[in-house]
Amino acid sequence: MNNIKLTQDENLSIKVSYQLLPSDQQRLDLYFSLPDEMGVGPKTLTEENYFHHSIQCRSAYYSDQLHLPLVRSRFISQQKGEQSDYRLNLNLFSYQIRIALDTDIKQTLKLKESADFYPQAIEIAEQISGLLKKLRRYTPPDQKLKAYFENADNYLSWQVEQSFLKLISRAPKSSDFTSERNFLLAFCRSENEYREENQYNSQVTLADPNRITNKMRLLQRLIEYGVVFQKDFKNLNSSLNRVVRGTVTALIMTFVMALVLNARTNFTEVTIALVGMLGIIYGLREIFKDDITRIIWRRIQKGLPKWKIIYSHSINKTRVSSQTIWLEYIRNKDLPKQVDKLFQKRRQQNKQAAQLLHFRSNTKVNVKSFLPGYDEIQQNIYFNLTPFIRFLKKGEGRLYSLDNNKITKQAVERRYQINVVLMHTDKQHQQRTQRFKITLNRSNIINIEAIQSNEDD
Repeated sequence: MNNIKLTQDENLSIKVSYQLLPSDQQRLDLYFSLPDEMGVGPKTLTEENYFHHSIQCRSAYYSDQLHLPLVRSRFISQQKGEQSDYRLNLNLFSYQIRIALDTDIKQTLKLKESADFYPQAIEIAEQISGLLKKLRRYTPPDQKLKAYFENADNYLSWQVEQSFLKLISRAPKSSDFTSERNFLLAFCRSENEYREENQYNSQVTLADPNRITNKMRLLQRLIEYGVVFQKDFKNLNSSLNRVVRGTVTALIMTFVMALVLNARTNFTEVTIALVGMLGIIYGLREIFKDDITRIIWRRIQKGLPKWKIIYSHSINKTRVSSQTIWLEYIRNKDLPKQVDKLFQKRRQQNKQAAQLLHFRSNTKVNVKSFLPGYDEIQQNIYFNLTPFIRFLKKGEGRLYSLDNNKITKQAVERRYQINVVLMHTDKQHQQRTQRFKITLNRSNIINIEAIQSNEDD
């Protein structure tokens, strides 16, 4: 599945990313198999609650040439382009540097051998240094444009330093690569000194970690202007929900009034028995009204889309794409045959009783062309898995063993497994499926493994 990837994002979150062409249309289905021991279900975690708090969708321009980074060299030269385009061009250039840096740092951190780690880190540092020099080659004389440049330059310099300090702090320990480590440290110092020379940040801001971090988050949002699309969120079926609630209330009230009139007929005077009877009737109405409404509503909305996100360009407000989203708990019989087949390939001991959660996204691109140099946009969907593990047991266990009449013990952590089947349907209705096995504990994701179709696990 070259066009779509499922990867780890943060400690307890995953990211699904795929690219879209102009006038493209794609469908994405994710089927989560959540073991019953996790305690996840419609009563403990509603679809609406999980969507609003743990699922995030994001769309932006994309180029696979991450290290160019990208399109036109005149992006950061006002003299070779229109003044009105300077900010957008600068943001495109800066955003691409950040994406490239984040991608490469994450890949390098996966290298556990010093002989692989340090050469890769040096190569990234040299590439980023060249890109920063290209950015700083031209400083616009116009004060308004200069402010855009300084914001982007300040953020990128700080982000580069932070990324490489993080990389060095997690580097494999080895005395054979002291010169490489010193080179990376010198690169970080040079960026810090560069910001000081240009007086990008006040001493008061630098002295407070919270202030400098929040400032950089603001600058990050500024460089995303015009690159990351604005979102207009719509809750579908809200009118239908009102109709259902109104109809159920009307039917229950009709039934209640019939009981009240019948009670009044049987009791010619107002007595304690009549008052008690009316109290019981109205109490039963309050008890069952919400339950009946919820049951009927779940049946009516089954299979219907629940939310829609419209993405538009933040500068000219042009509508770029739209995304329609479904999310619901399903039963085994509701699984498509190819998805059920992948789940059934697990070994017998791994076929635990599980709750199935289905996420579906239909994305349609409304424009016929993108900005010059861009042939695709990238859709990212982030899933936070924290709500899935909140009922899991804490702590570690102990493994005991006997070695020559001596009992030894080792600490072992509790691990859990979520199976996910991803199904992707393109514009030509061609489908591709892939199963993933996500191993995690209460703190972080241990491993994400793509299971081949001919493998059991």
